[in-house]
This record gives sequence, C-alpha cells and structure tokens, in this order.
Amino acid sequence: MAKIDNMMSILWMLSSDKKVTAKQIAEKLEINIRTVYRYIDVLSASGVPIISDTGHNGGYSLLNNFIKAPLFFDIEEQKALLHAAILAKENGYFLDEALEKATSKLKMYSNQKQEETLIKHLIAFEAIRPIGKISIESVLQKLENSIVNEQSVEINYRTGREEKSKLRIINPYGIVHWKNNWYIVAFCQMRNEIRSFRVDRISSVIETSNTFNRPKEFSASEFFIKGIITEIKDGNNLTSLVIEGSINALDSLCQHWFLAYYLKERTPNKVIFTLQEEVIFTYIPNILLPYAKSIQIIEPSNLKDKMVENLLELINHYQEK
Repeated sequence: MAKIDNMMSILWMLSSDKKVTAKQIAEKLEINIRTVYRYIDVLSASGVPIISDTGHNGGYSLLNNFIKAPLFFDIEEQKALLHAAILAKENGYFLDEALEKATSKLKMYSNQKQEETLIKHLIAFEAIRPIGKISIESVLQKLENSIVNEQSVEINYRTGREEKSKLRIINPYGIVHWKNNWYIVAFCQMRNEIRSFRVDRISSVIETSNTFNRPKEFSASEFFIKGIITEIKDGNNLTSLVIEGSINALDSLCQHWFLAYYLKERTPNKVIFTLQEEVIFTYIPNILLPYAKSIQIIEPSNLKDKMVENLLELINHYQEK
C-alpha cells in the first residue's frame, strides 16, 4: 500500500472513539511498527492534532474537533452517501467512474466496525436501472462543462417529431433529470428563447469560442416544470375535478406527475383537484383511462361523456385495422 494510503488509513483508525496503539496499527496495515512511528510523526508535523498517551491504557487518538472535520463521516453519514451513490448510478448519473472511485475510498478508509455495518446496509438496499437507455455520459459531461465555463455549444439535435437532426447553437443554463431522462435547459439562439432539450436526442456537442452570462438565480428545474404543466391563474375558469375510488388508486392519482400540482383536497375515499376546464377535457381522460373500474368520476359529470368518446375512438381505430 502506498505511503499516502497508509497515512489515510491511520487517520481513519484514529477517528474512532477508542485509542489505537502503534502495534494495532502495524498489524492492521501489515507494516513495521517503526514505520508507524514515522507516519505518526509526518502526520503530526503536517498539522494533524494527534494525542499520544503512555501507560497501560495508552495509545494514539485525535482531538475531538478534528474528528468532526468534513474529512470524517459517522456511520449514518457514510450510509447516506453510499445509498445516494447507488440511486445516482442506477439512474444514469454521468460521472459514474468518479463516483465509483469516491465510494471505494469511503469504504476503504472505514474502520472494521463501520465496514461490517456498511456491508449489511448495502446488501439491504438496491435500485433498478431503467432498461434500454443509450449511453449519454460524454454528452452530459460536455454540457456540464459548458455550463460551468459559460461557453456556447453547437449541438446536433432531433426533436420527437423529426427524423433528421438540425444544428443549433445554445447557451446551456442547467441539467435536469426527470422521469428517467436527462434534459438540458438552455437559451436557443435559433429560437431566441430559453428551451429544454432531451439529451438522448443530442448526437454531438461541439464547443464554440463564444461565451455568455448565465442569468443569476436561474433555476433550470423551475423553468422545466413550468414548461410541462399548465399554469394556474387564480379565478380564471377553474373547475373542480372530483374522483372517488380505492385508496391505492387515489394515492396513485395524488402522486401523478401532472395532477399532483393541482391537488386541493384528499379524504380516504375522495380526491379533489382544481384545474382549468380546458385542461380537464383535453388531458384528464387519457390520464384516467388506465385506472379503469378502480375510480369513479363525480365532477364534472360531463367528463364521463368525454371518456366514452375517447374510448369509442380507440375502439374504432383498432376495428379499422
């Protein structure tokens, strides 16, 4: 093990609540006890506050305030970081290699008790990676660098309605992860407005020599959400959508990515949303169809007619085929 790794291991051993002897350190790291003394001297000379107590119950320890420094994490903090790393990795986090190195170091420099506890927690915690996602790590890294450097980039982008890509120059403002997809929120120079672009539809990213000033306090996530939901204006043709049904179905509706923003009231067997009438009759039928008989529309009553109309169109579509 390299010298720096040995010294880091000694620091982690000293960060425990118990005193550690030079002999214990030597046995743990499989090094000569004189080497331990030399490393302790180097650490002390570099400013690490190591306390040396002699006698029967003697040993090495660290000052309490140094143990609380950001370099050291208690078991709950380590567990939280490793769990977060698993979630990020399985959801397509683009700095996967760096994340793996960071978590390896965290586990490597844990003391034996922490290591045993972490293994148990990691065995009991898993996440499932979305299937069939294409690799976009290199594109995401280039976009992140352009945000940090405030540098315009040229992208080859294909919309959901187009088969061929088009060149665009954008000023990237922020990266958003939503519903298993990555998006870049940027000022599009072609459209002369801020827009969001799905990263897996970007085939190439080329840096330009142009720079820009990112708007202060701009939130990419807030902009993105406003772009996918209908803005509610107080008193502007609002209608109550009242639905009864099973607890599971109502729970699901309340957590729906669209309807959750319009939730007004929830009881054990009923839920009330407040939306614009146009939104209810345009989008809600398709949202409610998968719930089948597990729900019942109470208001507006004529929404039932719209549901029937949509179903008949669907039946006719497949009968024609």
